[in-house]
Amino acid sequence: MIIVMEHNATIDQLNRVIKYIEDRGLKTQVNNGELLNVVAVIGDKSILNDESIAALDGVREVKKIQEPYKLVSRVAHPEDTIIKFPNGVKLGGLERPVLMVGPCSVEKDFEGLLKVAQAAKDMGCQFLRGGAFKPRTSPYDFQGLEEKGLQYLARAREKTGLLVVTEVMDTMDISLLCKYADVLQVGARNMQNFKLLKALGRIKKPVMIKRGPAATIKEFLLAAEYVVANGNPNVIFCERGVKGFDTHFTRNVLDIAAVPIIRKFSHLPIIVDPSHGTGKRYLIEPMGKAALVAGSHGLMFEVHHDPDNAMCDGAQSLNIEQFKEIAKSFNKLIGRIDYDNKNNK
Repeated sequence: MIIVMEHNATIDQLNRVIKYIEDRGLKTQVNNGELLNVVAVIGDKSILNDESIAALDGVREVKKIQEPYKLVSRVAHPEDTIIKFPNGVKLGGLERPVLMVGPCSVEKDFEGLLKVAQAAKDMGCQFLRGGAFKPRTSPYDFQGLEEKGLQYLARAREKTGLLVVTEVMDTMDISLLCKYADVLQVGARNMQNFKLLKALGRIKKPVMIKRGPAATIKEFLLAAEYVVANGNPNVIFCERGVKGFDTHFTRNVLDIAAVPIIRKFSHLPIIVDPSHGTGKRYLIEPMGKAALVAGSHGLMFEVHHDPDNAMCDGAQSLNIEQFKEIAKSFNKLIGRIDYDNKNNK
């Protein structure tokens, strides 16, 4: 249920509505819009009397939401959520799409990571991505540098100004990652780790949720609902493909349609990862362009200083020169910089 207040409703009238609901054991979340305030009601609404609420001063309308993803729904929050970072970067709404690039995992070669970060800065990217904790299918594969990897990411941020995106795998690691990261990423394997999602709802850092390999869009939306319902409104969806039956040519089936669907039904921003979505570096550019045309708020893809010798996912990673060429095409598409004209002046 959501309660839409009149455009001229006073703070006292809004507080009276909130008190009426919370006195009956339910929770509220207020979404402050430019024109209207909306109160989302969380809990068993059967104990509420719709007519009594509608009769309260300042109430314009009472609506029932049938879908279980109430707080991430556009019905509860009609305006786009725009996530604002301390350095001025904005993500969501009609803001210019962002680019998140970097290696799949942070490795021992810090200078290699710095080369990628510097190239990303030169090409107008806003985020450096890299895994310090890596979930791997085999226990014998490289598992990440852990805190040392986080320190490398933080050092690269100091030198370039890029924001850091890195994966969180366990509730025990959240406080450590919050010391170093600007965005905490929930990997595809953890999309339905509800204990982790609840814990991430209690922090102030933005959270990015990657779609599970067999997750429906409804389940994707509900994963975000866990975070928002526990108090953190700054959630980013990341579409990274779902499992298909033809794994010879692509690693996953990149669901571009998820972008306009999420934008239609949710106010939260969504980005696309064509590296994991396809598993092939030659598909990053065409699928990234398709995602941007479909309305993606940004792209995340893998760049490594030496992909052929990468510890993880080298086949889907661009080298620095390949990245620069593709970044030019992305930047032209989103109108950030025309690098060819810039270089010809």
